Amino acid sequence: MTWPTLRLPIVPPYPPMEAKLVRDLPADGGFQYEPKWDGFRCLAFRDGEAVALQSKAGQPLGRYFPEVSDALLGLGARRFVLDGELVIPAEGGFAFEPLLLRIHPAASRVAKLAAESPAAVLAFDLLVDDDGRALADRPLSERRDALEAFAARHLSEGSIRLSPMTRDRAQAEGWFTSARGVDGVVAKRLAEPYRSGERAMQKVKRRRTVDCVVAGFRWAMTAEGPTGEIGSLLLGLYGDDGLLHYVGHTSSFSREERRRVTERFLRLRGGTGFTGEAPGGPSRWARGRSTEWEPLAPTTVVEVEYHHASGGRFRHGTRLLRYRPDKDPRACTWEQVAPATAGPGPIE
Repeated sequence: MTWPTLRLPIVPPYPPMEAKLVRDLPADGGFQYEPKWDGFRCLAFRDGEAVALQSKAGQPLGRYFPEVSDALLGLGARRFVLDGELVIPAEGGFAFEPLLLRIHPAASRVAKLAAESPAAVLAFDLLVDDDGRALADRPLSERRDALEAFAARHLSEGSIRLSPMTRDRAQAEGWFTSARGVDGVVAKRLAEPYRSGERAMQKVKRRRTVDCVVAGFRWAMTAEGPTGEIGSLLLGLYGDDGLLHYVGHTSSFSREERRRVTERFLRLRGGTGFTGEAPGGPSRWARGRSTEWEPLAPTTVVEVEYHHASGGRFRHGTRLLRYRPDKDPRACTWEQVAPATAGPGPIE
């Protein structure tokens, strides 16, 4: 897929500003708080009749969400760049699984899903205004004013909407329990420009989750030996040395999930696996079970829920929540994990 020709001050692929995970929302003033929606990050570009949708990983999304491209073309503004979250409204909130179903090679399938469950963009930043002026180097306070003015002129309650914000920390904390479809809260400094490609925001999530690269697996075993199905997926995070280090596993599969996991990952068998620290030898918890593992091509990102992390490891098995085709595997680093835990790297 190639990008359309866009004559804008900012063009794709443009690395979005990202957030680092913190334990608590900052309370020292000078912040704007926004809901962290349960969707795909999306930068939306329009230049006349040309439109582009970009994922967090810098990949084109337009072919998977044609109804969103049409909605952008339907706006009165002809030149702009928005940063926001791509979501699918469902039951008063937002559903993540229908987003995953959209990443499909068949255009007919995508068109059917777009008609059944149309997506929307919740815009929370304006990087190029409708006069074609670049705003990324302006403070967030100015960009938010410009976004709200843009929304007043061009947006409604259709497929492209304004995402709310508050500068009241107590109100932001209330979103954890009162807002539907909210995965957490993001804090941004009002005085800062848009820091493309940097983790310049802070986020607090409802639950402790992390995006990991699946780089290997172990077979499910019985007393007679391997069953032919995958028993656990081996998870990795990139360290400061640029290598992919083993950090833990996930094996919380139902019978049907195990079948789907096996079908998905056996085709990736024989890849490079972990390039840094790999799964070690027998564990004192293994009780005679085989600890042999098979490497996979490290191309699949999954979000898992964890309970405790230290010493570059998840201290218990994690729970598989969902696949993240929108995320670049190289972005899966220990920085995602809650602070005060030692990151992955070679054991000395």
